[in-house]
Amino acid sequence: MSDKSKFQDRLLSLGLARVSEAAALASANLIGRGDEKAADQAAVNAMRDQLNLLDIKGVVVIGEGERDEAPMLYIGEEVGTGQGPEVDIALDPLEGTTLTAKDMPNALTVIAMAPRGTL
Repeated sequence: MSDKSKFQDRLLSLGLARVSEAAALASANLIGRGDEKAADQAAVNAMRDQLNLLDIKGVVVIGEGERDEAPMLYIGEEVGTGQGPEVDIALDPLEGTTLTAKDMPNALTVIAMAPRGTL
């Protein structure tokens, strides 16, 4: 692996950390407010916004559901700038919507990325 590709891998790792952090922070504003849908939507919006800043040709392979069921981050949705490596993405912007709405512990944000065709 060249020094350049190692650097790009490191940038993608840092980018994914920002994606996850943005989703977590967005849903944190709704902890204990009793609104599961609002908490989930905030996390989805933040995650999608950050994913679209990454220099990737990404496809969501595990996401919020089928295209008809989920307006954003649905299975098959393309994310990223369209530049850079082709990748598959598995994500859950907010695992634990009820936990978040009820101010309970252990909600989390999940994202994984791998080369296209490997997830």
